[in-house]
Amino acid sequence: MYRTKNLGELRIENVNEIVELAGWVQTVRNLGGMIFIDLRDEDGITQIVVNDEKLQEQAKNLNTESCIHIKGKVVERASKNPKMPTGDIEVIAEEIEVLGECKSNLPFEINSEIDAREDLRLEYRFLDLRNEKIHNNILLRSKILKYIRDKMDELGFPEIQTPILANSSPEGARDYIVPSRLNPGEFYALPQAPQQFKQLLMVSGFNKYFQIAPCFRDEDPRADRAPGEFYQLDFEMAFATQEDVFKVIETVVPSIYEHFTDWKVDKGPFIRIPYREAMEKYGIDKPDLRNPLIIQDATKLFENTEFNAFKDKTIKIIVVPNGAEQGRKFFDKMGEFATSDEIGAKGLAWTKINAENQAEGGIAKFITDDIKEKLINEFGVEENSSIFFIADEFTKAQKIAGLVRIELGKRLDLIEKNVYKFCFIVDFPMYELTDEGKIDFGHNPFSMPQGGLEVLETKEPLDILAYQFDLVINGLEMASGAVRNHDPKIMIKAFEIAGYTEEDVKNRFGALYNAFQYGTPPHAGAAPGIDRMVMLIADSQNIREVIAFPKNKRARDLLMRAPSMVTEEQLKDVHIKLDIE
Repeated sequence: MYRTKNLGELRIENVNEIVELAGWVQTVRNLGGMIFIDLRDEDGITQIVVNDEKLQEQAKNLNTESCIHIKGKVVERASKNPKMPTGDIEVIAEEIEVLGECKSNLPFEINSEIDAREDLRLEYRFLDLRNEKIHNNILLRSKILKYIRDKMDELGFPEIQTPILANSSPEGARDYIVPSRLNPGEFYALPQAPQQFKQLLMVSGFNKYFQIAPCFRDEDPRADRAPGEFYQLDFEMAFATQEDVFKVIETVVPSIYEHFTDWKVDKGPFIRIPYREAMEKYGIDKPDLRNPLIIQDATKLFENTEFNAFKDKTIKIIVVPNGAEQGRKFFDKMGEFATSDEIGAKGLAWTKINAENQAEGGIAKFITDDIKEKLINEFGVEENSSIFFIADEFTKAQKIAGLVRIELGKRLDLIEKNVYKFCFIVDFPMYELTDEGKIDFGHNPFSMPQGGLEVLETKEPLDILAYQFDLVINGLEMASGAVRNHDPKIMIKAFEIAGYTEEDVKNRFGALYNAFQYGTPPHAGAAPGIDRMVMLIADSQNIREVIAFPKNKRARDLLMRAPSMVTEEQLKDVHIKLDIE
């Protein structure tokens, strides 16, 4: 054994013991007649004292981050350090052995304050993971995964693994495809989710299923999702309704947050907000309920306005209590934010209602007495409030208002702190229009429409709702789920509306289509995201900080240099020729 104690374990009761320690050199302090080494491992730091002249010559040449082995005697420190768990003791070195020497020129300093360029940190991730904060994030992730597995086991869910090499299917993003050497011209796809497999498990007679599932999606970067691959707590239940899924989520998810944080955690049952209501009140389908601001529709209020910017537009307003306290510079900065290329507003109108309930500033001259009275009586505007107005086409007005609401919450410091607020967004539309005007699935193509086959045959597609839902926590989508479509007739009709023939369904979803002919139970499930969950619990702003070996924003692994070119021989093996211009 290279060590008889971990470096964070030594205490005053260990004085006079001879110990062997191993770890990384954090600092070397040469005080002339004495050299101090701060030696670090995963458990903590212990101060090593080097008195012996021969050992001092060795210690002087130690580079920080070198891996060393120490043998010595534990003594009580004359000058104790109450900030360190091991601050009452130190170890007098009797032997020093270099186990792994470190270069003298580190690419960046390893400390608790992360200020190095991220791409450099990812290239040297093995060093970055020595950083205490990042290291502890990964250990926290391990503990959370164990807790989840134990909790799901308590609820009677068996863990069943499903294939990584699967078939290609349209599930919202591009597939990562894998060529087959043994089957020339054919390809596997890495699963975007275990969707079809978990449904097949229900057909197979399993009551329940779960796994910590890897999911692979070739999509553009997202701030709250790791590019390329991510993990989710995937679970499914036979003979289950949406309510049954909610109960599992309300049992498991908040308990994870309660166990690993001291923040206030919402208890179930969680607030349920229909999708269309969420878009109206918050301008987004993942509202942060810590932000008290809401969006209201004032289109009718301004239908006879003389203000040209409002004519023939949808008008959304956000009322900010006590917002009249802000100066002109604040309103100008909010206007710059709204009209930025990223947000895309044509403008951001505003006014204040002063202590005398009079409109002033901004577009005050267009706020008639009649409009002002309605703002006060119907829209909850109080004295010393400010009002922001977003005018645009309906969908765009909703979106811009949602982004303005979020930004106001941040800039005015309105976001409730140290709390996790949960809600379910329910009643998602089954279908939506693509940018090209085509009917397509709005959420999950394997979901059950509310009303079954009848609504598919009688309702306008864009009016059909589905048994689909999202779990949202503090403005982040934390899980998606649904009651599954288990009836082949409904399945065929649902895909037909989206432009697929029965033959398409047989070809693309042959396993499900075939299985559904053999007595399929109703089933439902969901998939909370692991990466985002750990990110929130770690109170991190960057999802890459809670993943051991993440890819950068362009889905590149800078450590392993992937993706990379392969040899001509490898391409020949899988019957592929490159056509790169």
